[in-house]
Amino acid sequence: MNKFFDNFYNFGGFGPAIEAIQPTDEQLQYYQGILPNNLLEYWKEYGFCGWGSGRLWMVNPRDYQDILTEWLRGTKFEKMQNDGIDSFHVIALDAFGEIYVWGKNSGNSISITSSYGMIFPTFDNEKYVSRGETRSLDLFFSIKTTSEIDLDDINDQPLFERAVEKLGPLENGEIYGFAPALALGGEPKLENLQKVKATEHLAFLAALGEKRVMADIVALSNQLPHNQ
Repeated sequence: MNKFFDNFYNFGGFGPAIEAIQPTDEQLQYYQGILPNNLLEYWKEYGFCGWGSGRLWMVNPRDYQDILTEWLRGTKFEKMQNDGIDSFHVIALDAFGEIYVWGKNSGNSISITSSYGMIFPTFDNEKYVSRGETRSLDLFFSIKTTSEIDLDDINDQPLFERAVEKLGPLENGEIYGFAPALALGGEPKLENLQKVKATEHLAFLAALGEKRVMADIVALSNQLPHNQ
């Protein structure tokens, strides 16, 4: 375990892994050269699994590729893939369906807050090239905190621990989802949460309507005079 993953596992409080499903040799070989080698090593050691008692899930990207296609449909990111500029894959989910997307040429450059239908780009190609994919992937994990991996309710209070207490811990392939969905007028309340199958719920949310691509705050920051 390198110092970055040790920070995630021990100091960040995300270890130990739970609900692990070991990848097959075919799955590992398929993503060789597509995703960072150290991510594949983590898969081999820990499996597709949950971290932080289920706050964050390391997933098999193939299970979410069609869902990602729907989330990116009609956006500039779909065009980037079609034009061969980048290639995007889901590498992780959080307990409430936050989708973490890895770009082969851009690293951790997109996150999707599925419950609110919002896509957040954070492209910094210069920094990604200077760090390289291995260091960039390790930083993705090492800077995470358990308090960050949560969702606030209508009163700005975190939901995760209360959801676990009310609904029970998540199994591999599950997330907590709102019913009715927020995009259909539902409210972010504990009583509106239920355990749902991640792939089905994320596909349902993707089909509800137009996604909002938010401002790329990294790109905007890089355009400021002090960064030139």
